[in-house]
Amino acid sequence: MTRLRRLSTTFAGMLLILVGMLTVPAGAAEAAEAGASDTAAVAAAPNFKAPYPCGQRWTYSHHSAEVRRALDFVRADGGTTNGTPALASAAGTATRHSQPSGAGNYISIDHGGGWKTYYFHLGSYSVASGQFVNQGQQIGTTGSSGNSSGPHLHYEQLLNGVGQNIVINGGGLPYPGSYNQSFLTSDNGCGGGGGTPFMTWGTGVSVRADARLNAAVVTRLPGPTSVHVVCQKQGDTVNAEGYSNNWWSKLRDQGGFISNIYIDHPAAQLPGVPIC
Repeated sequence: MTRLRRLSTTFAGMLLILVGMLTVPAGAAEAAEAGASDTAAVAAAPNFKAPYPCGQRWTYSHHSAEVRRALDFVRADGGTTNGTPALASAAGTATRHSQPSGAGNYISIDHGGGWKTYYFHLGSYSVASGQFVNQGQQIGTTGSSGNSSGPHLHYEQLLNGVGQNIVINGGGLPYPGSYNQSFLTSDNGCGGGGGTPFMTWGTGVSVRADARLNAAVVTRLPGPTSVHVVCQKQGDTVNAEGYSNNWWSKLRDQGGFISNIYIDHPAAQLPGVPIC
């Protein structure tokens, strides 16, 4: 072979190698794009928090028969599970559902980016379908509706409809086979989002547009509720259970005022809360 032919052959081989490097099969390109999309979606996961009020300690377990990667939560701090507020673990759009033979009364929250959370077996709803909710806002009360052996909160995190291992505050939770092996104390609603957290008492408490008894009702609190008080001011006097109070609290998430008489605190004027 002449020197010229050897050079030509070498040059042709190099061209074939370059073409091979630049040409990616369609299937491989689609897979790469899908992988990049999945990575972006995972990176966009919200900073999920525990689905129950600040400071409460709950234990949880996983049933191996569950279709998805769910965890069931019950209180482990001496409080009662039944009736405890269920909170949005991240902001999003809430939808109410009912499945009497299974999940019972439940809420799904669409957080965007393909992420959703589920809250099963609720005793009651606290938000309407299609309502946007903030992280830490009450969406219902924990109960035992549907196919349930007792009060608990069944909680799931899903990405594009697929159940994910549950992550709270950026850390993955274990999947114990029974309660009282793993515990989680909530920091959901502890502050940083505006307002001071308190619990209310009573049922059907009216949230009004102003601190007046004749002001329009914005919404009603179905039962004891975790709320964030932005500020307080004096208004009409309210009487209940032998007590009187003319101080009212402005609630961050409910967009109105309730009488301080329905705030579970002994002081008529709440400490640490500014004047409106």
